[in-house]
Amino acid sequence: MAETTQLVVLGAGPGGYAAAFYAADLGMQVALIDEEKNPGGVCLYRGCIPSKALLHVAKVVDEARHAGNWGVTFAEPSIDVGKLRAYKQGVVDKLTSGVGTVARLRKVKFIQGRATLTSPKSLTVAGASGETELQFEHLILATGSHPTKIPSLSLDSPRMMDSTSGLELPDVPKSLLVIGGGYIGLELGSVYATLGSKVSVVEMTPGLLPGADRDLVQVLEKKLKKLFANIMLNTKVVKVAEEGQGIRVTFEGDVAEKEQIFDRVLVAIGRRPNSKIPGLETTRVKVGQNGFIETDPQRRTAEPNIFAIGDVAGEPMLAHKASHEARVAVEAIAGHKAVFEPQAIPAVVFTDPEIAWCGLTEAQAQSDGIEFEVAKFPWGALSRAITVDRPEGLTKLILEKSTGRVLGVGIAGSGAGELIAEGALAIEMGASAEDMKLVIHPHPTLSESLMESAEVFFGQSTHVYKPKRK
Repeated sequence: MAETTQLVVLGAGPGGYAAAFYAADLGMQVALIDEEKNPGGVCLYRGCIPSKALLHVAKVVDEARHAGNWGVTFAEPSIDVGKLRAYKQGVVDKLTSGVGTVARLRKVKFIQGRATLTSPKSLTVAGASGETELQFEHLILATGSHPTKIPSLSLDSPRMMDSTSGLELPDVPKSLLVIGGGYIGLELGSVYATLGSKVSVVEMTPGLLPGADRDLVQVLEKKLKKLFANIMLNTKVVKVAEEGQGIRVTFEGDVAEKEQIFDRVLVAIGRRPNSKIPGLETTRVKVGQNGFIETDPQRRTAEPNIFAIGDVAGEPMLAHKASHEARVAVEAIAGHKAVFEPQAIPAVVFTDPEIAWCGLTEAQAQSDGIEFEVAKFPWGALSRAITVDRPEGLTKLILEKSTGRVLGVGIAGSGAGELIAEGALAIEMGASAEDMKLVIHPHPTLSESLMESAEVFFGQSTHVYKPKRK
């Protein structure tokens, strides 16, 4: 006999388990399915969390080296790779087991195994203990994404890594090539470079972090030019071949040395949605040419009782976007009036310095034909940044010219990811530069840069003399 439940959530990442937990809170009977032994998804197991654990270690190492500028000298750090891996895995285990405990407390039925849809209202799960058949009223697809692979760069060698194997930290190679100048490549490249690898980055576009605000990227790029051995822009990799104890890489583009050998190569060119779900063809769910499952603003698919959220449902592929889509989908299932229509989804690049932004970038505002003004506050005039010896930062506001309404916020600097939420709140609340100027910020803090950038808009910044043009 098949088991029955009100809601099945397929995929237990930050979108999937958020959906399951919220549905349980609303009194629904919920089954959560995933191939891992606990909820967590790519984010907790092989993405956001382990990468941030390694980035924290890299930052500590970097600060220890930098402390000599303040009169405090430490010996050169000694890296115990085995212990570092154990620390990272401990963080992952603690969080995933914790989420598993919360699932049990909420009485969510967690099923470990691989699901196959058999109809719009049924599926089977193949697990270690056999096959389970489930019938349901509603289904939320939260199957996530996987690293993009380029067939021409595929090489059956442990020296070739993607973001998943790169996070396993097999060793600290003497030389490492990172293919892709996006956030994944720069974050992992920063970790390996700080731990001792000679890191080169190759990016086929004219700049790092394509799509990000150039003013913000410029702040980060100054640091990365010192940290990395080489940054190759307008360049692409056309061939890789294993040779002796390394990988021979052939380049094409704005690079003098067309062939170079590296101990390891990390391919970090983005992610693809996991929309090839077994049995999906038994439903009316539609998958677009880009591989994303098509949904309406409630995240309902062409099959009325099936919803899709997170990476599989479209850009941006961010955990916090998936979690909010989860709540919208569950509320729609519960019969509430809910749609996913955020004004600002924050994005953070967790390098050092960090880059964070939300709302419109300057380039987007120009493209949309919006009349706007830009207000910038340099961290070189920010007392807190000076006290922690991190003046290489910038806070930038994109403001509607006629009203001063906040359209976009960008921050580059230490801890930018912790500061950007105020910008997101300002955009969602329809705040203006006047509102941000009038909010009293604690002193001395990095958050003051948001207040002072609003003051710049009026030509009244206390610490930057920039009179308003008449």
